[in-house]
Amino acid sequence: MTVETVAPPVAPLLSGLDARLPALLALYEDLHAHPELSFQEFRTAGVVAGQLRAQGWEVTEGVGRTGVVGVLANGPGPVVLLRADMDALPVREETGLPYASTATGTDPDGNEVPVMHACGHDMHVTCLLGATAQLAAHREAWHGTVVAVFQPAEEIGGAPAMIEDGFLDRFPQAEVCLGQHVAPAPVGFFGTRPGPVMAASDNFRVTLFGRGGHGSSPETAVDPVVLAAAVVMRLQTVVSREIGPAQTGVVTVGSLHAGTKENIIPDTAELWINVRSTTPAVRDRILAAVTRIVRAEAVASGAPEEPEFSPLNSFPVTVNDAAATAVVQESLTEVLGAERVFTLTQIITGSEDFGTFGTALGVPSVFWHFGGADPALYAGIDPGSLLEDGLPDTVPANHSPHFAPVPGPTIPLGVTALLAAAAPWLTRTSTPGA
Repeated sequence: MTVETVAPPVAPLLSGLDARLPALLALYEDLHAHPELSFQEFRTAGVVAGQLRAQGWEVTEGVGRTGVVGVLANGPGPVVLLRADMDALPVREETGLPYASTATGTDPDGNEVPVMHACGHDMHVTCLLGATAQLAAHREAWHGTVVAVFQPAEEIGGAPAMIEDGFLDRFPQAEVCLGQHVAPAPVGFFGTRPGPVMAASDNFRVTLFGRGGHGSSPETAVDPVVLAAAVVMRLQTVVSREIGPAQTGVVTVGSLHAGTKENIIPDTAELWINVRSTTPAVRDRILAAVTRIVRAEAVASGAPEEPEFSPLNSFPVTVNDAAATAVVQESLTEVLGAERVFTLTQIITGSEDFGTFGTALGVPSVFWHFGGADPALYAGIDPGSLLEDGLPDTVPANHSPHFAPVPGPTIPLGVTALLAAAAPWLTRTSTPGA
């Protein structure tokens, strides 16, 4: 597929955005104060559906369990998919904000947990609702159809649930899929790249088996806690000793549970493991190494049973179409300025399921990141250096209990980016490639 390489003006789509900002800020604070876990986004979905209907969109609820899809047809022309995710995380908020979350939820194991929008999905919903409002208000400035996807459960892979719920047959077939993610970069800066932009992720639970006993007589038991500790430490060598320096991989043990009391050696220990990779070869190598190490440590500890591996979820590498990415970058640059739009020098090791839509539809996808952090946190730091040097230790990253985008400037920039990215398709005046 080819598209025009000259981005059309976006100004008509942005008209009146300033007047809309107080309501968008109130919406953001409300969403932030009322986060919901994956596939439990009932309140959020209701807010989204209500706003879309008020704007004049055709709305379908309950797609992929709790997803919402809005369709706005505006004459003949391209179909563009815009996506935002809605779910929050089991994190206790520590931002101290006046609208900080005090919410709790029930996790898949039935435990009550604190809940926080620690990854910025509330910002994504707010920005997309701002963009849908602008599109509905300025139909004279564009043509075609927009499919606004408010996806549930991104943190555990909710996009496939929408696809499996008949998404491809129930809604207009998009020509391009566009999405964004708020990042702990300074407000006003945007980054993306053609090709692989975010890593694959494989997540699984490992159960290690021991033999329980009294803490005073460890010789009568097989201690799965010691076994688990050995596994955790040995896994740290996978990336440092089995993956080449020029390759990218991450192995994280995010959860370790064992035992109920200090003087009881338990029967089992449970690890939740996350693996990130950027190529199929690296993925296969890491997963094979993790499996080998877990089994070998179990043998070394005299475990009475083989470890059990239970898959949780997985995400493919997020890949940006090169031609479509060039169009989006050009449009963002025209609207936001060349000094604010960067080409990422390397793949981001975070993962996304956004690419599921483009893959299922067989169309190009473009995904970009936009800054939401207070610029004061970067005083004296060249934003361009972040591409090589990474974040300062003082800046809370996504999934931190302190993660809090600065909403005032971030919201209008996020709305602007969505409209600027979609404009080359929605306002073009010639047939691509003609």
